[in-house]
This record gives sequence, structure tokens and C-alpha cells, in this order.
Amino acid sequence: MTSVPATGSTNPLVITDFLYRARDLFSAKTITQYQDGEKTFGYTYGEYAERVLRLAAALVDLGVRPGDRVATLAWNHYRHLELYMAVPLAGAVLHTVNLRLEPDEIAYIVDHADDRIVFVDTALLPLLDATRTQRPGMQVITTDGDGDVLPNQDGLIALANPLTTPVSRAENDLAALCYTSGTTGSPKGVGYSHRALYLHTFTACLADGHAISERDTVCHVVPMFHANAWGIPFAALMTGANQVLPGPHPAVSDIGTILSQERVTYTGMVPTVAVDLVQHALASGTDLTCLRALVLGGSTPTPELIRSIEEDLGIRAYQGWGMTELSPMGTFARPPRSAENDPQRRYDYVRRQGRLLPGLHWKLVDDTGAVVPHNGVDSGELLMRGPWVAERYFRDEHPEAFADGWLRTGDIATIDSEGYLTIVDRAKDLIKSGGEWISSVAIEQALTTIPHVAEAAVIAVPHERWQERPLAFVAPESGHTLDPAEVLNSLTEIVPRWWLPERIEIVESLPRTSVGKLDKKQLRRTVENDLFVDTHNGSVAGRLP
Repeated sequence: MTSVPATGSTNPLVITDFLYRARDLFSAKTITQYQDGEKTFGYTYGEYAERVLRLAAALVDLGVRPGDRVATLAWNHYRHLELYMAVPLAGAVLHTVNLRLEPDEIAYIVDHADDRIVFVDTALLPLLDATRTQRPGMQVITTDGDGDVLPNQDGLIALANPLTTPVSRAENDLAALCYTSGTTGSPKGVGYSHRALYLHTFTACLADGHAISERDTVCHVVPMFHANAWGIPFAALMTGANQVLPGPHPAVSDIGTILSQERVTYTGMVPTVAVDLVQHALASGTDLTCLRALVLGGSTPTPELIRSIEEDLGIRAYQGWGMTELSPMGTFARPPRSAENDPQRRYDYVRRQGRLLPGLHWKLVDDTGAVVPHNGVDSGELLMRGPWVAERYFRDEHPEAFADGWLRTGDIATIDSEGYLTIVDRAKDLIKSGGEWISSVAIEQALTTIPHVAEAAVIAVPHERWQERPLAFVAPESGHTLDPAEVLNSLTEIVPRWWLPERIEIVESLPRTSVGKLDKKQLRRTVENDLFVDTHNGSVAGRLP
């Protein structure tokens, strides 16, 4: 069978070509669906391609036109994966909506994107109540409904003939749209062109990156609404890797079962999920040595987590760094060959954010815009540019985030002489105390080295004398208790005395954003109108705003 090229230009870089490659070369490879730890469905790439082509034709028949936004509000399942290809094949823009947002936030995003259609899991329909009131003309289609009340995806596929030719799109036309999590204000839309995602996908398959190949079985633990699940579904499709989808809100025990039963070779997740997975695997005896790579992203993993993954579970841990504006990959922390046989050196390299991926460019700048040297000591704001780095936000909002072709990431970082990135802090999370900067991340990392500290978060609070001082929230490991005074005493042996927090709050757990990152905005709200005590002299230092 001959692949069908996109029309309209000579050999454009369009992600829809991945579908035809998968159909022609890997038609027998599989896509497997789980729910609650049980296998519920499976089919081949050949069958997947047939359904996708029918669904794309159905979208065209519904009046979807080039550039229209088609949204999804769905968990990680095979019908969602079908929309990943069907929407761009129809010439439209795939807009994956974060299902962990509140209904009014979803209404804002869907309205801002001006979505024409929303595909939604039936169980998630209540999240669209505000949206449907606000946009009565928007069509809603269920991914898994029976069609009695609303149209459903299977019904559309059954009635349509396969699309014979993809709708013509240029490589610089948008293929997908994602929104930032809005931790510093209203969510911002980031559009991804076909060309950007095409090149991003190739990079994900590099041996010094995620190294996705036909030999892999990939399990999508990262939510498909979050920056296209790091772009890994596109990489798996392009290379012909088997794909496994864990279904709605999988428990860690379910994930462990799936990884072991399907002999998964690659998966990615945020460190908090990885901590629970390690604990489950060790307690249950689940064998995860089938994994050649467990990639961590979203926040910096602790040394203990990396050690436990590699030594206790016997699998390789890696870290990737990126952001929605980078499609989302920017770096990958694969240790150099010289460190392969030295565990401690390996762990040190994995804890850094990694080396720049080919095709991208970066620089560090200080407050004046002067370039900061890459010596591993001096820090500055990280600026990025490249073929899959955003040059503007959707609707050209917030132009201040872009300067002379560079994206201002808002991350304060160092880059060492080997080219490894270390994120020092977010610019908005640095603490200015007595005219000197304190890294909240550095204190958090120090706190997690103290016995029985599971995780920590540090924020700035106002101080009458020093301008700002650190305030730490610390969560203990399961089954353990912590004494704030003992934690503070342990910390005095690790960090400079003037870094010591004004107060240490022991909490059961730390708040997370919808994509699993520490929600420091919520922590700041929790201390409003509270009193804090200066731990150095025992006096009340001031009232928080």
C-alpha cells in the first residue's frame, strides 16, 4: 500500500504522515486499552488507521474547516488517541483541555480557543455545564456514549467513509493547541504547528533523548491533555511502538500491573507518582525490570527517588525538562558514557535537567539582559528559541514573554561546562532577603535529604527587616511524624544559617496543580492573614498580607 502524502506543498512536514507510515509499515502493532487495571480493548495500527480516517471524514461532514479548533476533554484511552490524528487530518486544530480544571476555568479556555466541537468522556460531561451555557452553539460529542442524547464517536465512525485525501494544510499551520496551567494568571494558549510537532517528534526518538523506537511498548501515564502527553503518542505512532493506555484515573497499583503485564519498556510520569509506584512495587513484589526507561518530569526528583528506582527496582531513571511553550521538550538528562558504571555520578547527572536537545538554542541573561557565562556557578534567566519553541501566545497575548525571537522561560538556571542545565528556581519563587537571593528550590532539596521528609515546598513571606524570608511546608513519609524543631536543627547543618526558614509547617501533603506540580500559589493563599514567628529571636516579625 502506498502512503498518501499531504497536498498543497512539496513534501511539507505534517504530523498526519505518521498515520500513513504506521498503517503501511506497522499495521500489526497494537494499541491496548486498560480500565481499573483490567484489559478492556485492543486493536492493531491497521484498524486504528481505518477508524481515524473515518472519523476525520465525519468531522469534515460536520462542517469542520481548516483551522477550526476541536477540543477534547478525555482521559487516556484509545478513542482519545484516535482524535490525536483525526482532528489534524480534517485540517482542524486539536485542543486538549485539562480535565482537572474547575468548570469555570474550562469555560474560559474553551471560549478563548473558540472551540467549534468538544469531544468529551460521558463521565466528564458535568465539567462542561458552564461551557455549554456560555456557548450554546458549540457541538458536544461523547467519546463513549450510546448516542441516545448526544452524538458519539463510534456512531460518527460507523456512518462515515474513510477520508481519501487529507485536508490540505501547510507545515506552518497549527496542528494542536494547549493551554498553560495558569499558575501565574489566566491560562495562556500555545499553538503548535505541524512543522514544530514533526521536528519535536523526531527529536523524541533520538538515542540521547527518549529513544522511542519500534522495539518499545509505551505506556501513556502522562495525561494526554498535558502538552500532548509530552509528544510521546506521536513518537510511538511514527516509529511503530506498541501503545498501552491506562484509562480513567488509574491507581498506582493499576499502573504497576499494566507495566508488568504488558512488559512495557518506556513510560514517563511526575516524581510524586513515581514515589508511589516505587513503594507499591517494593511492597507487592511487582517486577518492573521490563522498563528500559522511567522518565521523570514536572519537578526535580530527589536523590532517594532516583536511587530507589535504579537500585531497588533495577531500572534506569532519566529526567526531562520542558514547558508547554516548548512543545514541551527542551532538555534530556542522560548521563554521559563516562558515568555509566558509577551510580553516584549517574544519579547526579539525572538530578540535573539535562543537555539541550538538538535544534534548540539557549542563553542565560541577568537583570540587565547581559549574557551570563555557562560555568555552572553563575545563574540567570533561561531564554530559549528553536523550531518547536513558541514565538507568541495564541491571539498574541502577553508579548512581554518574548524578546527578540527568544522565549523568556521565567526559570533561573545555571549551565555547566558540560552543557547540563540545572534549574535554580522560578524567577517568581526566588526569595529576596536582605538584598541577597535565596533559592526556594535549594532549600526544598535540602529538606528532602532529612530522614522521613517526603517532600517540601518553600515560599517567601514579607519581613519588616529583611524584606522577605523563607517559609517551609514539609510533608512526612507515610507512617512517620516530624517535629518542626528537629527538622530545623537538621537543616542548619545543610544550608547557610541566613537561609533558615522563619517557620516550618508540618502538613500531611502538599497541594499540586492540575499537572502535578507544586502549587505555591495555593500555599501563599493559606498564609494570608496569618502570623509568623521569627525563629531566630522568637518575636512576631509581622502580619502577612
